Amino acid sequence: MSALPPVAMDFSAPPVLERVQQRSLILGAALLLVCAVGWRMDSAQFFRSWLVGYVLWIGVSLGCMAILMLQHLSGGGWGLVIRRVLEAASSTRVLALMAVLFLPILAGMDRLYLWTDVARVAGDHVLEHKAPYLNSGFFLARTAFYFLIWLGLAHLLFRSSAEQDVTGEARVRARLQFLSAPGLLLYGLTVTFASVDWVMSLDPHWFSTIYGILFMGGQGVSAMCFVIGISVLLVQHQPMSAVIRPTHIHDLGKLLLAFVMLWAYFAFSQFLIIWSGNLPDEIPWYLHRLHGPWQVIALALVLFHFALPFLVLLSRDLKRHARKLAVVAVAVLAMRFVDLYWLVMPNFPEAAHGIRVHWLDLAAPVAIGGIWMAAFAWHLRGRPLVPLFDPRLKQALEQDDAAH
Repeated sequence: MSALPPVAMDFSAPPVLERVQQRSLILGAALLLVCAVGWRMDSAQFFRSWLVGYVLWIGVSLGCMAILMLQHLSGGGWGLVIRRVLEAASSTRVLALMAVLFLPILAGMDRLYLWTDVARVAGDHVLEHKAPYLNSGFFLARTAFYFLIWLGLAHLLFRSSAEQDVTGEARVRARLQFLSAPGLLLYGLTVTFASVDWVMSLDPHWFSTIYGILFMGGQGVSAMCFVIGISVLLVQHQPMSAVIRPTHIHDLGKLLLAFVMLWAYFAFSQFLIIWSGNLPDEIPWYLHRLHGPWQVIALALVLFHFALPFLVLLSRDLKRHARKLAVVAVAVLAMRFVDLYWLVMPNFPEAAHGIRVHWLDLAAPVAIGGIWMAAFAWHLRGRPLVPLFDPRLKQALEQDDAAH
């Protein structure tokens, strides 16, 4: 028989989540119509802006899935109080929505990827060499495979988590651990290939062997920023105001610091390897992004994606102050968008004349984010906000009380 919940109170979602769902849906739907107008006006710009926004939000979902599986393997009170957020962000509903939202990228492949131009491939020995991999049919097949893996993992994790809510049996926890180990491996492999397919192949003459790892680090940063923002929202309302304590907020801040450092390490490693190698096939990618107007964005990433968050997050007091930590998280998430913009936009010919910020560059990410957020809130409202029958929850809360 299952044990009683650790706290005798209602853990259903507060009304604020319903308002978030409604407002996000309205905003997302309205901006989708605006993006449709933008597509009619400038289809090439629409597809580029859509790609940046899409990669940002799919990164939040996949980063949450990776952190969820990491928590199942490692344990820890920090993961128990945010598990429902992680599950909702990487749920089958959200990932199925992201599969649908990928359709504009498929529709605009010929406007995004040089290797879809058969005539250009025929006259380029590099593209001819890569043609067995970089071709439309194989691209579609790989993308379908990625989503099948992600949806399959989400389904299995959710099914076991739902069973734990009913039975509370130890074997369910063991099953979640068993699923998470190979799940993290599949996550790493699929994200690596997806980052190569969707972003790195925008410049098919350039390659980096650390590119997939850099994207995984960025997804971890994006996911932690989002989780912190939602957790701070929830902690202002019952029932989570009685669950999420300063020590949990502190743990989330430490995790964000760790992911920021990890992303910076991967980004600098890629830069150092390519710059020191100074090979004609590799170095132009950085030269283009480190000169002219793009240099300003590169410096901004160094300062505001790493240096300033690193220094600020060293403060113990800030990491225990929910609202201050939320401000830092939102700022870092904004820099994640800037980083993806810096990775994607210089691949197109217009970038040679400088940075050309278009209104679609903001409309598309907000449109995708609004629809994504509505699906997330819908899923989060459907279950108790904590895993009541996880035997570690009561211990985590008791330890936190003892710390005070």
